Amino acid sequence: MDVTERPDSNAAEVERPLVAGKATSTPEELALIVRDERFCRSGTPPRWWMNGDPVATAWYNSVSASLPRGEAFFIDTLKNFRDQIPAKFEKDVKSFVKQEINHTREHLAFNRLTEDHGYDVTSIDKGITEMLALAEGRPKEVNLAVSIALEHFAATIGHQLLTDPRYLDGADPEVADLWRWHATEEIEHKGLVYDVWLHATRDWSDFKRWKTRALVAVLITRKYFGNRIRDALDLMAQDGITGWRGKWKLYSFLWWKPGMMRRMFFEWAHILMPGFHPWKLDNKYLVDRYRAQPGSVLEPAE
Repeated sequence: MDVTERPDSNAAEVERPLVAGKATSTPEELALIVRDERFCRSGTPPRWWMNGDPVATAWYNSVSASLPRGEAFFIDTLKNFRDQIPAKFEKDVKSFVKQEINHTREHLAFNRLTEDHGYDVTSIDKGITEMLALAEGRPKEVNLAVSIALEHFAATIGHQLLTDPRYLDGADPEVADLWRWHATEEIEHKGLVYDVWLHATRDWSDFKRWKTRALVAVLITRKYFGNRIRDALDLMAQDGITGWRGKWKLYSFLWWKPGMMRRMFFEWAHILMPGFHPWKLDNKYLVDRYRAQPGSVLEPAE
């Protein structure tokens, strides 16, 4: 990978690393850290662990139940490019895989606690499997585009969780720590899959790259978000909250108060723009703030 100077949008001369001739906004000094942390091992969070609110709890439980299958997909996708990944990325890819394995382990443990409270979450994993199957039989670059869309969605949610305390206000402390840990690592590695994509599609035209990325982002995000709403409503129904009342409560939570989906919409929509890169939103300070916390368990990347 070459390094050269390029003018940015403000006409200032800055050093921009290149990936296959395409500028990447990933901070050059960024290194992925594997934090081998464990949560909710010593006790069981309450059934409605999110401030005693069954609606907020159902939403987060729906997201958590969807994560292990998706993270396995990200790992498998990068493995498909193992022989093509530039040497510069090899260390970060290994760290990325370890991070995702840890995320899977912790959310599987948390999902078992959800089931211990009597919730049936089996249909959620099935729905994720069916969504990801949409990429089967297509060029492997499409799997990268799917991963980019889901990783961007995760990093955008992570940014919200780490910048607005309302989203986890009143949550069980250990469960809140689980989400903040996961959010931090989603932000930390948010540019890696995209940079691998730039390398893998280096022979594509800018238009083809943009068209594929934007179309997949719309389709996959719409499908994923729709599934999360469906599954959250199902979890709420298991608490007896059904019909128009249930839908009103969930949509109010997502779009009005605290309204995470409303607040994150324009940040998410950046993925539809030509010239998008996840690190054009430079929120590395959130990662640095987490790294500065005492007591974090760090596993050096090999």
